[in-house]
Amino acid sequence: MGGFLLLAAFMANSAPLPATYIILSMAVMTFCLSYLYPQFAQKDERMQLIRQKGMFFTFFAFLFYSFALNSLLEFNIIHLTASDAITILSALMISTLFSPWVFLARRY
Repeated sequence: MGGFLLLAAFMANSAPLPATYIILSMAVMTFCLSYLYPQFAQKDERMQLIRQKGMFFTFFAFLFYSFALNSLLEFNIIHLTASDAITILSALMISTLFSPWVFLARRY
């Protein structure tokens, strides 16, 4: 669905709908959770460590995203409405929360 919305926006030569970003981030989330389910079913210290480190990385990524988006908006490099900015930040947060868990699960 997200790919279709991106293709339609590309063919219409316009920006994609803000909901497209949420749909794509939900797809990333589902693929990450499907990979992690067998490991998350176990309630051990390893999975607690992976969750904690993933949240730690996500916190700093969110600070970077917020700073970058605020700078781009403040210097009038991009023009977004408030709802578009919140949607983009939400989509980035969803993707950023679950992606490090996959890399950390492979590492530990």
